[in-house]
Amino acid sequence: MHDSDCLFCKIARGQIPSRKVYEDDEFFAFHDIRPAAPIHFLIVPKAHVASMAHVTEEHAPMLGRMLTLAPRLAAQEGCNPYPEGGFRLVVNTGTEGGQEVHHLHLHVLGGPRPWARG
Repeated sequence: MHDSDCLFCKIARGQIPSRKVYEDDEFFAFHDIRPAAPIHFLIVPKAHVASMAHVTEEHAPMLGRMLTLAPRLAAQEGCNPYPEGGFRLVVNTGTEGGQEVHHLHLHVLGGPRPWARG
């Protein structure tokens, strides 16, 4: 379930410090160390899945829960309400897709625009 060499597995287990946003039995959310927006945090499953390319039908319930968690945490972290406010969800997959850490993660970005990147 965990990869002992994975940065995000170590963060989720508390072996590497982070600015925690949320934690439950299945997910760990924390602020991005290089934010691309005024609000930028990641949601990672605690179970190691390398990328979206590795997702199978059995992961569908977990992905649904992750997507359901995102708006709640976005509001908690200060994203303004829809429709004037809002947030962006990004999942980078593979090197060409911009994935830097090979552990499935959902970027949640929000706040007043323009953002520095993205």
